[in-house]
Amino acid sequence: MTVQDWLLDSDSSIRWQTLRDLADAPADVVAAERARVATEGWGARLLALQGKDGQWDGGALFPSSYVRAVGEQGQPWSATAYSLLSLRDFGIDPQHEQVRRAVALVRENCRWEHDGQPFFEGEVEPCINGMVVVLGVYFGQNVDAVVARLIGEQLEDGGWNCEAENGSVRSSFHTTIRVLEGLLAYQQAFGGSPALIAARRRAEEYLLERSLFRRKSTGEVTDPAWLQFSFPTRWHYDVLRALEYFQLAGDPPDPRIAEAIHLLRSKQQPDGKWLLENTHPGKVLFTMEEGDGHPSRWNTLRALRVLKWYEQSAD
Repeated sequence: MTVQDWLLDSDSSIRWQTLRDLADAPADVVAAERARVATEGWGARLLALQGKDGQWDGGALFPSSYVRAVGEQGQPWSATAYSLLSLRDFGIDPQHEQVRRAVALVRENCRWEHDGQPFFEGEVEPCINGMVVVLGVYFGQNVDAVVARLIGEQLEDGGWNCEAENGSVRSSFHTTIRVLEGLLAYQQAFGGSPALIAARRRAEEYLLERSLFRRKSTGEVTDPAWLQFSFPTRWHYDVLRALEYFQLAGDPPDPRIAEAIHLLRSKQQPDGKWLLENTHPGKVLFTMEEGDGHPSRWNTLRALRVLKWYEQSAD
């Protein structure tokens, strides 16, 4: 079985993206496979877990019953925000009738734990608001005001930090990649104002001048965990997530990502696959893969897309 056959021998969410991005399948074949995401497999299973109140597990970012235990590692990933992110990762059709109903329920009923703000209006933390923009754009909700707020909150060094409201003036890789993903999605959907484009470029430079994973001051690896590839990524930064952002942006590769590309290639196994390496702990509604140290269809699909972009640009 080839790697591509292995990817196709999977859930419809992986199959349709493999057909589109790696197999160059006809558009009607891709569309037919994508349509199955809402009615079978992981997509249908996740939709069915939405509560009557329009939320997953009773909350926006955290389950309604959640109380953090002393020394607890991670956080639950079962509430509304991360459930919608999973549906987006699956590539579920946002125009599917059941999906439209689900999103309408979120819009009408889901409020952020911070201060009861409506879900698609965002809250105060740019790490959350970057996610709101990604979800709003994908599911057809108005997030113009959230985008404007993010552009106005960019820090002097080019990125963003969720702790800015508490006085932080140094950007965070975690927050910056989330905001970048949101601004890119918004620009690709609606076009970008000069201010948005300038903000994206400054934030990209923040990552690039650090080779995506090094300290600017010393050149040391900022966090060894960033060299391990996760899926779902949740709020965490890693090198594959950064490379995926630049691949989605579609610009010719900047020479400063070469070391990150070398890392990506070095992790390909002899059978052509990539492993799941760093699952972020916390409650999930269901698992999709075998676990860390095992071949990961998601990471393999994502890595192959990045390399296809990189190598085609080099030709």
